[in-house]
Amino acid sequence: MKASKIAYKPVGLVLGVLGGMIAASLFKRTWKLVGQDGDAPDATDEERAWAEILAAAVLQGAIFGGVKAAVERGGATATRRLTGTWPG
Repeated sequence: MKASKIAYKPVGLVLGVLGGMIAASLFKRTWKLVGQDGDAPDATDEERAWAEILAAAVLQGAIFGGVKAAVERGGATATRRLTGTWPG
């Protein structure tokens, strides 16, 4: 394994945690914007309809996936600018 990959591991972990926090906040805001009261439903929430549970899961997955890709790509680009080496 290249030294740049090893050196990037802790940076990637920190970026992953920050990205997760950003995505969670963005999802909560988005869920409220679409007119839903309270928190998004869990898959095992007996009180909620299938449509609401699936809509929440799809929306959450899209937001988390998009934020993760943006954060990882931004971190890799910044690493290349700083070190001259792509970490992937």
